[in-house]
Amino acid sequence: MDNRSRILQAATELLEASANADVVTRSVADRAGVQQPVIYRIFGDKDSLLAAVVDHGLNQYLAAKRAMEATPDPVADLVRGWDQHTQFALEHPNVYRLMAAPGLASAPQALGEMHKLLRAILERVAQAGRLAVTPERAADIIMSANTGVALALLTRSETQPSTELSDQVRDIVLAGVLTPDPGAAPSHGTATTVQVATTLAALLRATPPQSFTPAERELLAEWLTKLTHDAAFR
Repeated sequence: MDNRSRILQAATELLEASANADVVTRSVADRAGVQQPVIYRIFGDKDSLLAAVVDHGLNQYLAAKRAMEATPDPVADLVRGWDQHTQFALEHPNVYRLMAAPGLASAPQALGEMHKLLRAILERVAQAGRLAVTPERAADIIMSANTGVALALLTRSETQPSTELSDQVRDIVLAGVLTPDPGAAPSHGTATTVQVATTLAALLRATPPQSFTPAERELLAEWLTKLTHDAAFR
């Protein structure tokens, strides 16, 4: 194991055991068996070290999400992704607090991939005609709500906080961004412009019409985006 790996492992272990979600670089150096200047030579500063620790923890979580096979039901995959996010927070509270904290000067790179994986699921949801808003808006809403409820659970005093609150918030949030389940009780409502435009845009991204030129496809995508935005904010 090289110095970088030893330092990351030591910092992760100390962070997980910390009472205040912080580590001391001298303690990290002692645990990793290196001189303290080595940490700064490799990571630059303490904030960059902590960001790397968060990335290290998140990458293990994201590896499991990458390996997760998509099911025929993208909404079920969306629900499962929410629950996995909450569970990761409960199992790694200090790493999660750092991930969500605005104080780090260096943003963890894994956050971008987390958002990308969520967007991929939402694209499938949109293609199935189940998304009531654009994938971009849905991703922002879901990520904000999931992060917020996870942090709320971490502030509770229970040793093993219940996920009941997360389940309730999940159901409320998803009800706000999804269209009704066609398998549920019949609804007399009609599809909105936003829903239709969102579904069509997702299908066109998945299978671009070959009879259109690139310029025509780009123009059509622009029109659909305008439809979703105009109708959503009336």
